Amino acid sequence: MGRRKGLDIDGVLLLDKPDGMSSNHALQKARRKLDARKAGHTGTLDPFATGLLVCCFGKTTKICGAMLNVDKSYRATLTLGRETDSGDLTGEVVQQALEFKGITEEQLATVLPRFVGEIEQIPPMYSALKRDGKPLYEYARQGIELEREARRVTIYDILVVSFTPTEVVLDVFCSKGTYIRTLAQDIGRALGCFAHLRALRRTSVGPFKLTEAISLADFQALESPQSVLLSLNDLPPDLLPEKLRQKETL
Repeated sequence: MGRRKGLDIDGVLLLDKPDGMSSNHALQKARRKLDARKAGHTGTLDPFATGLLVCCFGKTTKICGAMLNVDKSYRATLTLGRETDSGDLTGEVVQQALEFKGITEEQLATVLPRFVGEIEQIPPMYSALKRDGKPLYEYARQGIELEREARRVTIYDILVVSFTPTEVVLDVFCSKGTYIRTLAQDIGRALGCFAHLRALRRTSVGPFKLTEAISLADFQALESPQSVLLSLNDLPPDLLPEKLRQKETL
C-alpha cells in the first residue's frame, strides 16, 4: 500500500508552542492534524522555550526564506546567581556566585543600557551553528568547546517586566541572529553574579504576534483546523516572492 501524501493546503498557522517539545515536533503535529502535504516553519525555538512558532503549509512555505531576516521579540526570565553550560535551566551549573543575596534595581538599571543597540555576541556552543558539517551542540555534548567568532546583532529595546533580587523578567526586541541565552549570560556577568534563562517565550516574529496564536492543544481539538489558517491574501505582500504576488493578484 502506497504512502499517503496528504492534501494540498496553503496557509500560515500562528502556533503557541508548548514547552518540552521541539519546533519540528510541534510542526509535524499540526501538519498531521491538517493532513497537509507540505510544511515548514520560519525559525526554531528550543524545546524548553514557548511561544510563537510560525508554521507554513503549501505555497506559504515560500515565505520561510524572507522570514529568516525579520526582527523578533521575547519575554525572558533570568535566574540570577548561577550560570549553566547551555545558558538555560536545562544545563549544568558551571559558575555560581558565592553567598549571593541578590541585586538591586539600581544595579540592573545601570547594566541594561550596555546591551541596547548594536552589540557583539559569541554564539553559544549549544546552538545549531555548524562546524565541519556538525552542529555545535554535538561537540558541546561531548564536552568539546570550540572557538567561535563574535557576531554583531542589534537589541532595539529591553524593558523590565518584573524584578526581584534573584530573578528578573525582561521583554527583549531584537534583530535576527540574537541569542537570548547569550544575552542572559552576558547580563549576569556584567552584574557580577552570573545568570541563566529559567524561561523564554517568543512574543513576535516579524509582523506576526503571539496574541494572534493558538495553542497546540486547542488547534488539535478543532473540528475545522483550516479555519484558523492565514491565507496568502492575509499575508503582508513584502513577504511573498514576486511570482507568487503576481499570481495572487490575477
